[in-house]
Amino acid sequence: MATFSFHETKNIISGEGGMLVINNEKFIKRAEIIWEKGTNRAEFFRGEVNKYGWVDTGSSFLPSEIIAAFLWAQIENLEDIQAKRKKIWEKYYTLLKPLKEKGYIKFAQFPNFATNNAHMFFIVCNSLQDRTKLIAELKKHGVLAVFHYLSLHSSEYYKNKHDGRVLENSDKFSECLLRLPMYYELKEKEIEYICDIIIKNFL
Repeated sequence: MATFSFHETKNIISGEGGMLVINNEKFIKRAEIIWEKGTNRAEFFRGEVNKYGWVDTGSSFLPSEIIAAFLWAQIENLEDIQAKRKKIWEKYYTLLKPLKEKGYIKFAQFPNFATNNAHMFFIVCNSLQDRTKLIAELKKHGVLAVFHYLSLHSSEYYKNKHDGRVLENSDKFSECLLRLPMYYELKEKEIEYICDIIIKNFL
């Protein structure tokens, strides 16, 4: 099984929601029941049972028809959407590569078994201070760039449950990773403008 998110920050979106992909027939029937609020309603509409009722746990996972239509239009155009996002990603990479080569920033690394889905373009600064300064500089020029996450072991909920191990990679990326603007309508001139600010900030 696999899951896909269609959250508003993803490549294709439905506001909230996602998709479950099942490659084993024995899980399909129960997944459908859970999806249908724990009922066998879908079987009823297919004429497989003469009435439907509550048969298992479940919740209200069904999207509205208008949300489904909104998502479906994007799925039909997925190749174009992905091609545009990859073009944006590659433009950022090309323009900022000199900073990487000089050691000011780092880029994402893709293992051999993975491909780039162009979901986001991020850079990794060398320190929290470098990132904070760059965020402020971009903001001064009207560009919103944000950090990606806070380490879960430092969160309010989990910090008292953490066993104390040093999680240096989690902390490093929490403090130094910076997401740059990445959306379908982003124009080439806007990418050049953003990269120019970043380059001038470091050089």
